[in-house]
Amino acid sequence: MAGTAGSEPEHERSLQRRPLGEIEPARSRHMWTRSAVATTGDLVVTGEWDGTVTAHEADSLEPRWTVTHPDHAVGITTLSDDETAASAAAVVVAGRGETGTIAVYDAETGEQRWQYDTAADIGTAVKDSVFYLPYVVSLETDGDRLYAAARRYERDGEHRQWHSTVYAFDPDGSVRWTYETDASPIAIDLDTDGDRLAVGYNRCMGDHDNGLVVLETDTGDLEWTWDPGTEGDRRVGDVSFDGDVIAVSSHGDKRGYLLGSGGAERWAVDLATETEVDGETLYAYPNHVYANDGRVAFVTGNTYALERRETESRHPNEHRIATFDSDGSLLWDEQVRGFVHGLATDGDTLVTPCAQNFRVRDPETHAVRWFDLESGPTGVDSLAGIATAAAVDGETIAAIEEPVEYHDEGDRRGEYALRVGSLE
Repeated sequence: MAGTAGSEPEHERSLQRRPLGEIEPARSRHMWTRSAVATTGDLVVTGEWDGTVTAHEADSLEPRWTVTHPDHAVGITTLSDDETAASAAAVVVAGRGETGTIAVYDAETGEQRWQYDTAADIGTAVKDSVFYLPYVVSLETDGDRLYAAARRYERDGEHRQWHSTVYAFDPDGSVRWTYETDASPIAIDLDTDGDRLAVGYNRCMGDHDNGLVVLETDTGDLEWTWDPGTEGDRRVGDVSFDGDVIAVSSHGDKRGYLLGSGGAERWAVDLATETEVDGETLYAYPNHVYANDGRVAFVTGNTYALERRETESRHPNEHRIATFDSDGSLLWDEQVRGFVHGLATDGDTLVTPCAQNFRVRDPETHAVRWFDLESGPTGVDSLAGIATAAAVDGETIAAIEEPVEYHDEGDRRGEYALRVGSLE
């Protein structure tokens, strides 16, 4: 029951817009993560590249408070006092910058509750470049404890190295445990009961040689590991728990996996594996995965050629979302039409903020698209700029639009803005 390739979701929507300020326009290729957004209850929180963090009232988008985070504010989640709370009690911000700061702010006032600088563990930048800055790449919470993964990259000639730490924080900000490796974490996810934490490692070029580790959340002890078993340092793109199983998108072999206890492989599917097109071997990375209630969705990214990065051709499964059932059979698939920075999810709802499709440079690909995990496309909001971050909570959807200027056109499209609306 595959979807029709290239079709748009049925309902075109228009989300409210609130300008955020100034940011350098993106260019033809997708840029690194520069913005963040989260929504819960009556609050929508934005994080900006200059460190500005603003809590907005969800109904009016008027600011409740604004603070300046010590780093670029590139990740946000919220904490509640208990699982039944209707709104957030605190806002957690992940930073990329000199200190790689994690900070927790009171949701009502913006007052900082605590701060932790991950650079104390993973080290400071050895070069004045964004790629060398300490970077908190992922946050997860069970409503009580906070989990985070931070990394730093360095290079000396041909020698490349990663430094990374996974953290468990108690509510007062004290570190309960850490898990350190010389690999590059890219995603973390908690199981439903909050007993286990899955950590996906994207690049393994040192002693740590496993794309996935599963940790016991009380102690940080290692429970089990898994790896696609491929050559090279590329391993895992994303991880997602669904009860006792874990879905994994593999950068090593460009396939999707469903794993049982101990890493036993339930099934595997080809997503954007190496394919011959016009005499070239092409592939695309499966960058995102989401599993819920026996269904698993994977999202693929840009096309690359095996022998060289530049190619005029496109992999047939690039920029695609594909959902499978518990047996690994395809339920539906659809194009997302451009690079998806991050996947926002809530229950059976998936939201894809779509940025550049740099090979075709078509501004009509710029949009926020949302899908039902079981049935497929449900809505789209087209943007003049590119969508680079999204969040969904119940019926509320939020996204960040950034301006873009294609290198061969010179026209600035869109603006730096928060977009908010309802899925109904």
